[in-house]
Amino acid sequence: MALYGICSSALFLLALVGSSGGVAGKVLVSVPDVVEVVEGGTAQIKCSFNSTGLSNYTYQHWLYLEKDVRTQMSYMGPDRDPNSPSLLDTDYKERISVLPDFTLVIRDVTLQDERPFVCQIGAGMAGFAEGRAELHVYRAPELPVIKASSDGILVTSETPEKIAECLSRNGYPAPNITWYKGQSPLHPVDDKIRVETVLTTESSGLLTVSSTLYSLVQKQDRDALFYCEVNFRMPGSDRMMESDRVNITVFYPTEKVTLVIESPQEAVKEGDTVTLFCEGDGSPPPEYSFQRVLESKNGEVGLVDMKDVSGEYLVLENVKKEDSGRYRCLALDPNNFDSDLEDEVKISVNYLESIETSPDSSVQVSLGEDLLVQCTASASMPTAFQWKKQGELVMPGPELSLSNMTYEMAGQYHCAVSVLGVPGLNGSESINITVRGRPHIMAKQRHVLVRENEMVNLTCEAFGHPAPVITWDADGSVTHTRESHRVSSQLSVLATTELLESGVTCNASNSLGSSDHTIHLEARVVVATTTILPTVTHTELKAGESKGVLIVVIIVCILLLAILGAVLYFLYKKGKIACGRSGKQSITNPDDQRDDIVVEMKSDKLPEEAELLQESNNGEKRPSSDQGEKYIDLRN
Repeated sequence: MALYGICSSALFLLALVGSSGGVAGKVLVSVPDVVEVVEGGTAQIKCSFNSTGLSNYTYQHWLYLEKDVRTQMSYMGPDRDPNSPSLLDTDYKERISVLPDFTLVIRDVTLQDERPFVCQIGAGMAGFAEGRAELHVYRAPELPVIKASSDGILVTSETPEKIAECLSRNGYPAPNITWYKGQSPLHPVDDKIRVETVLTTESSGLLTVSSTLYSLVQKQDRDALFYCEVNFRMPGSDRMMESDRVNITVFYPTEKVTLVIESPQEAVKEGDTVTLFCEGDGSPPPEYSFQRVLESKNGEVGLVDMKDVSGEYLVLENVKKEDSGRYRCLALDPNNFDSDLEDEVKISVNYLESIETSPDSSVQVSLGEDLLVQCTASASMPTAFQWKKQGELVMPGPELSLSNMTYEMAGQYHCAVSVLGVPGLNGSESINITVRGRPHIMAKQRHVLVRENEMVNLTCEAFGHPAPVITWDADGSVTHTRESHRVSSQLSVLATTELLESGVTCNASNSLGSSDHTIHLEARVVVATTTILPTVTHTELKAGESKGVLIVVIIVCILLLAILGAVLYFLYKKGKIACGRSGKQSITNPDDQRDDIVVEMKSDKLPEEAELLQESNNGEKRPSSDQGEKYIDLRN
């Protein structure tokens, strides 16, 4: 090692002698001024030379500087393999290598590697030269952390107050921090804005920067957003990171107070809960108190302190019309004693009362009379009237006019009153109208079809006042029901022959008179029919005396004729009937066998008889002229 140092010194002295001896030649060494690398990465510092005179070099050294002390790291000369330079025993021996083109390679770069590195080349008689490169090491900082001041800041402060602190950790080299309010950068201004910066070196060699912003504030800064911007260098480019946005609490004096009715939103009515809200524009909010302003008839004004106060709210529950008037809110702000901080609002409580009818709650009228009822009310605003019965509108307006009273018109009527422009403010008063008169029977049954000697239920319903009593002229089981002036009675009785002849009578009576109603019982008649056979048959229907039986007979006849017409039409379509002008037509079947079917149509209109079919027992046909009858003879 000592011999190697002596030889190197000798070569260095020889180069000096050659240079000073005037031998023509010059060596130029080229290295980059700055080499940038990320911590933990690999740095490559290139070195090249150019000489006049001699073209070959005699040696190449790499050295590093530490506090102006040079330390040689490697040697390369013509006597050594360019792929195997000599690495001296330094702290870099395990982390460096030198390429044949003299490039120095440093692996696993640390922050301590940031220093000058020197490439020295000797070229014999041409002399020697060296180049110096600065190695810069970088480490990106962590995301900045911002913390706003937790204390409120007074706008009246005369010195800058702390706004926020920004912290940028573990970067290298130290980043620069710039403050912003909104989109505008903040720069230090005497007595208005101040920035304090503290640089801390961590045990790892990384740097942490703390920046604190101090500033005067104004009222509009209550909505401002502050943040910090961190600027730092990385190999090949400048970088930037931004912190979160923060808002600060600004204290400013109250300048105006507003008192409003927060609820209800519509017009106030009796029974409502009224909430008054008082708000000042200062920060922090002032303290509030409420008063009611009382005005006497002679104009004097009195103040009553309100007790139901909760912060900025005054709650009045179940208000009455007596609660109408002016209410005042006063604000006490320790930051502003000079201003008169108060506001007031007027509450008008709408009311509806004294709903009355004339006549009053109950009235009696005689059957057929006319009745006029008046409805009145007292309210804070115009009112609307409606008369209703069982929820149905009878007529609008304050007057109920009823003409020619009937029992159906009796009952309870309601005068519904609403205050216009005040939703939900309404009321009603009722009057019960009774109609007096002799009973009136509402006959539900006049004729009842029954079967003899079977039980039947009969109903009789009557109206009247006083309530009528219903009796029957037949013995049976009786059930009575009563609803106001209406009485209903049901009789369960055996339909005997006597009742079929006489009927059943119900009688309704009260102190003003009576009414009768007779229900006629009619016996049911069973109608028998016979089937028309292929041979000639005779069906005779005997109708009862009642119109109901006659209708049944007519319907049966029409159905039979319809069926017969359909059969004839079907045979005609099949070609088995040839229709001529005569009223009769014979049809011969292949076996020359004939069956006689005669259909007789009469115009007899007697309700007691209806002859549909007539059969001749001896097989002889009647002349077609007998009694205007027409026949159609069908033979198969």
